[in-house]
Formats: sequence, structure tokens, C-alpha cells
Amino acid sequence: MEQLMEILEEMRPDVDFANEKQLVTGGILDSFDIISLVSTLNDEFDITIRPANLVPENFDSAEAMYALIEKLQDEE
Repeated sequence: MEQLMEILEEMRPDVDFANEKQLVTGGILDSFDIISLVSTLNDEFDITIRPANLVPENFDSAEAMYALIEKLQDEE
């Protein structure tokens, strides 16, 4: 989780990722942020985020992203 938080804070230092629960549905992260984030997460965590994973529920909070990362790591 710490590595994810570092990635998120480096990408968007203006966002409170520790407490925000509507990153996508609240319009805080836009499509460009998500594309950049997916690429970084794929590389950093050695996972493959597929189009089917690109739903707001997986990216609305840092916790949701971390759960997705863990799930994909378990599948690899």
C-alpha cells in the first residue's frame, strides 16, 4: 500500500488519496490520469490491468486500487 500511495502522491500531489473515496466518480481523476496510472501500476506491480478492470469501483479510492492490485497479483 505504501508503494501505491507514493505513486499516487507523485502523480497528483494535490489530492488527499488517504481519505478520498470518490476519485473517479467525483471527477478528481480524469481519463488521462487513469491511463497514466494503469501504465505505472502495470510496470511497478508486474500486473496486467485489462479493460474489464477499468471500472470506477476499482479506482475510486486508494484502497480499491490496492485490492485490485492484490487480486491481479494472485492471478498471475
